Amino acid sequence: MNSAAYKRLTVEQYLEIERAADQKSEFYDGEMFAMSGGSRFHSTISVNLGREFSLALKGRPCLTLNSDMRVKAPSGLYTYPDLSALCGEPRFEGKAEDILLNPMVVVEVLSPSTEAYDRGAKFRHYGTIPSLKEYILISQDVPSVERFVLGEDNQWTFTRVEGLEGFLEVSVLDIRIPTREIYANVTFAPEDVQALSDQDQRRPR
Repeated sequence: MNSAAYKRLTVEQYLEIERAADQKSEFYDGEMFAMSGGSRFHSTISVNLGREFSLALKGRPCLTLNSDMRVKAPSGLYTYPDLSALCGEPRFEGKAEDILLNPMVVVEVLSPSTEAYDRGAKFRHYGTIPSLKEYILISQDVPSVERFVLGEDNQWTFTRVEGLEGFLEVSVLDIRIPTREIYANVTFAPEDVQALSDQDQRRPR
């Protein structure tokens, strides 16, 4: 396409197209970006996460939302996290209540095609959301959960849980989820699990 002839979309135009579309697209700076479908294990992990978050938050004034919920960052990005969660009153943009503004936790299941984006530019976009306190990345190739927590000094601290015997601690929601439940019905290549174990053994204690 001739860039001189390209016309950027307004947010209103994007939402009109998106709400009628069969495929999800992100939106940023006047452009729509189609989102690819997930693999079998990506979908399985996403379902497991939604179930475990919902069970852990049952009976509390909290919401667990799947990838059907659009999230807007103040940077201007409209996107669909694999999971978002909050306690308290949700805030939405517009009357349709399909654009969440105040997630406290965002989770992305990593895919080869999106991992660099999820770790880099997308994390920076999410970081502009004032309510966001924890950003969690879930590997689908090996049992590895990465957690970024925003501290009072406005700096992100990083922790990783590896293997199936640990727990994902989500302190902002005061919940604890076994990694074994996150990876229920997910299988891993033995060589990938062994490589993860070898890497862990080489780490300083």
